[in-house]
Amino acid sequence: MQSDESAIEDLVKIGAAAAALGVSVDTLRRWERNGRITCQRRGTQRYMSSRDLADLLRDRGATGLSSARNRLQGMVVAVKKDDVMAQIDMACGPYRIVSLMSREAADELDLKPGDQAAAVVKSTTVIIETR
Repeated sequence: MQSDESAIEDLVKIGAAAAALGVSVDTLRRWERNGRITCQRRGTQRYMSSRDLADLLRDRGATGLSSARNRLQGMVVAVKKDDVMAQIDMACGPYRIVSLMSREAADELDLKPGDQAAAVVKSTTVIIETR
């Protein structure tokens, strides 16, 4: 049996889910009314299961022409460029994503703070450490 605390950890606030999907909270409410998604209420706040959110993100990413599985919708919050490289900072739901790319690539994308974009993560090695 799952404790209340671990059950809450498996839920994502609807606002964070909307940001990750690149849609509005109103869109998610409409999807809930239409039966496309299921939300749980905790007081006045709606939550979505993290598994359902992952499935939606995977489905939305599958419509593009990419083999990447990890696609995070978000907003560009900062662009720093020097002569050779660029650093792009994004807010993707509750996550901060930082991308390093060539200055030329950043110029071609013409990214500016406030732009909507997707961070696509594809790697053969992911290392996670704890203290």
